[in-house]
Amino acid sequence: MFQTEIDRLRRFHRLVTREAGALDQSFLGRGRPLGAARVLNAIGREICEVGEIRAYLGLDSGLMSRLLRGLEDEGLIETVAAPDDARRRVCRLTAAGRAEFEAYEQISNSRAQALLDRHPDRAALLAAMDLISAALGQNSLVFVAVDPRSEPARACLDRYFAELARRLRTGFEVHLSRDPEAQDMLAPKGVFLLALSDGVPLGCAGLKGHHDDPSAPWGEVKRVWVDPAARGLGLASRLMDELTRHARGLGMGLLRLDTNTALPEALALYRRLGWSEIDRFNDDPYPDAFFEKHL
Repeated sequence: MFQTEIDRLRRFHRLVTREAGALDQSFLGRGRPLGAARVLNAIGREICEVGEIRAYLGLDSGLMSRLLRGLEDEGLIETVAAPDDARRRVCRLTAAGRAEFEAYEQISNSRAQALLDRHPDRAALLAAMDLISAALGQNSLVFVAVDPRSEPARACLDRYFAELARRLRTGFEVHLSRDPEAQDMLAPKGVFLLALSDGVPLGCAGLKGHHDDPSAPWGEVKRVWVDPAARGLGLASRLMDELTRHARGLGMGLLRLDTNTALPEALALYRRLGWSEIDRFNDDPYPDAFFEKHL
């Protein structure tokens, strides 16, 4: 039977629904349906404010209230006023709730491992899952400022540097480039951003602050990278917009960046966003194209 694109997508949805146990009244055999288990998981992962949980899971307020009451009746959670604002409610796991959260984690990890072990090409399977996850999560991305020396930031940067080494004719060694000091990409000088999808970094971008003239600080955009699974979804543009917003907040009236013509998609992005090509402004050995934008 001929399968249209819609048929293939709906087949995927049906299989995932079955694999995830979405229709089971006892998700993973723990005695409650998937919805309650997902709320418990969110709280266990420290998504604790009621409004935040509801937004994260895409639940309406009525269903959210029923799920919370059910978990409270089981003695798995407590709901209290937030310490800094009595109008907000936050949830926390009880000892029984923590034990139940850990049981779900162990079963879920075992099932995931079994699925990976059954597939002959684990890397291809995970790459396909990453591609789908990026597509499904593109409207729920969050952008957070982090220390560029942190583990998730380094994970992104290591992949970025490895890609440059593959794509540049000269190769790439970070110690030979004008790699900014971490302090130059931390407030109040600059910022380093991660784009997170359900806690997983899908991209990064840095803003190095130049404050030689306190009356006219300017910023240098560095290390803009997007996970291959998320390319084509507009994430690079959103990262640039976020950097621009932070630059304005830091009083910067001018931004500059450098890139390499071996990265045509980067050149196209900056031109599309209204950046102007300028003469070389640094002595970094790797870039051969230079841009600036007045804010």
